[in-house]
Amino acid sequence: MYDYREAMTEDIKQWITDEVDLADWTEDRGGLEQQLNDDLWTADSVTGNSSGSYTFNRVQASLYVLDNMDLLQKAIDEFAINPTTVGDKFISEEWEWFDVTIRCYLLGSVISDVLDEMEENGDFDESEE
Repeated sequence: MYDYREAMTEDIKQWITDEVDLADWTEDRGGLEQQLNDDLWTADSVTGNSSGSYTFNRVQASLYVLDNMDLLQKAIDEFAINPTTVGDKFISEEWEWFDVTIRCYLLGSVISDVLDEMEENGDFDESEE
């Protein structure tokens, strides 16, 4: 079974390693969290939202989504997506759209979890020295 949270956690950690100087955010976790949300919302390497695909593979995306129909339902509810839109996307087999929708739905909570873990590991500490 595909684990979106686990995959996104690794993608977000990699993004932070490659793109973020944590020293700039030592006393501003909230600011960092907001910046990550803004940046990663359209990062194909995390959500796929910029291009409309994370996997660039309809079959792979379908496997991820079908393993996680509960998350898809939560994302559809959270974003108040019209049932007609969902039906049209389903009939058109737009699995990558569903996959991106799930990733965008989870983004904020996974970023928060990653930053919590980094604080626990001492990789990111927002307290003054």
